[in-house]
Amino acid sequence: MRQELPDGRLIEDAEVAAGFVHDEAEWAPHGTPLAVVRPRTAEEVRTVVRACLRHGVPLVTRGAGTGLSGGANAVEGCVVLSTEHMNAIREIDPVERLAVVGPGVVNDDLRAACAEHGLWYPPDPASAPWSTIGGNVATNAGGLCCVKYGVTRDYVLGLEVVTGTGELVRLGRRTAKGVAGYDLAGLMVGSEGTLGVITEITVRLRPLREPERTVAGYFSSVVDAGRAVAAVGAAGLTPSALELIDRHCLAAVDKWKNMGLSVDADVVLLGRTDAPGLAGEQEAARMLACFEEAGATWAAQSTDQEEADALFAARRLAYPALERLGPVLTEDVCVPKAAVPEMLARIEATAARHDTLIANIAHAGDGNLHPLLITPPGDAAARERAQAAFHEIIADALALGGTVTGEHGVGLLKRDGLAQELPAPVLAMHHAIKAALDPQGILNPGKVVPESARKGRAD
Repeated sequence: MRQELPDGRLIEDAEVAAGFVHDEAEWAPHGTPLAVVRPRTAEEVRTVVRACLRHGVPLVTRGAGTGLSGGANAVEGCVVLSTEHMNAIREIDPVERLAVVGPGVVNDDLRAACAEHGLWYPPDPASAPWSTIGGNVATNAGGLCCVKYGVTRDYVLGLEVVTGTGELVRLGRRTAKGVAGYDLAGLMVGSEGTLGVITEITVRLRPLREPERTVAGYFSSVVDAGRAVAAVGAAGLTPSALELIDRHCLAAVDKWKNMGLSVDADVVLLGRTDAPGLAGEQEAARMLACFEEAGATWAAQSTDQEEADALFAARRLAYPALERLGPVLTEDVCVPKAAVPEMLARIEATAARHDTLIANIAHAGDGNLHPLLITPPGDAAARERAQAAFHEIIADALALGGTVTGEHGVGLLKRDGLAQELPAPVLAMHHAIKAALDPQGILNPGKVVPESARKGRAD
């Protein structure tokens, strides 16, 4: 790589490379890389992949490092490939409603550029101000508005990828429709860098939305708030967002930003509708009724846009606010909407049983719950209890017909959970795909489905 790449691409200084060795999953293990490389073109990526192939060196691809499952963590003796300098927005086409971007483009930067053309890129993870489109594609990231508009996979039309054999290929299409061959572009979405290195992404866009109306409800328990979520679903409503924040998150945000949110509520449920005109007014009114009938201690449609935006800002600040309290182990289970109240009740019971502080934030409208397990720094016993609680939450989600990860990915933290969720024949299909596309096993080894994991559910 020293010989074949331009100057400035390769980082061999251990102190500088240390900033690239792990993502935000503080509890996930990581190794020490041989080097970090920051290519600027697809050809440079191919050069890196081919060098790793020649020497049998593992390659771990990294975006902004905002992941929460350890999927971008370095393995011992690997090369870390950072896409941060591949950050060009190459095309925005208002007629075809698509954008072509490098993997290092920050989510919010793409959204802002699209807005200048009257267009909108919907996937909006809470990390949107920092996370990159490449990382979003690698984990099939979701976000606040995905309850109505879907996740990253729903917006990826095509990809340019360097394969595990060192070939530079294009997958997918630019047309609105197309069913030629297997959906290999879709296969790459959510593969967490284990099947190829993404060098360019073509995404579909939508027209800008109508201004949203916000409905807020205060509840005395997460179970009551969960009942409101189930009621919204039962009423046939599809809000543009439906988010839950519990008292632990509110108190942490207040302590950090002094927003005064934890004074009046134990749990806040935030709903939004972007339906236009009278339909939007009616949907907001029906959502408000669902909140009240489920036991809200206070509920109202906001008439102050700044106040409404502040509530959603608090939702996005919840995770970094909790990190200030101690190491955070982040869950990402997803259950059917009807099971949200029961799942929240089980999480509360798990917290009590294991004497562990568990804060709850959730994309509640689509059943994607984020229990956040916080332990005092340096407390080994508390960490062990939290680990037990973590596995119990996974088991409960599966028992209720859910999945071990809704949007953060499997990475390192959820590999055992994946083996519990998938039958053995399906795990074998994963292994077969990995072996076909990465025959030397150099791409992000040990992540998602580890080489030794062959079990899975008997059925």
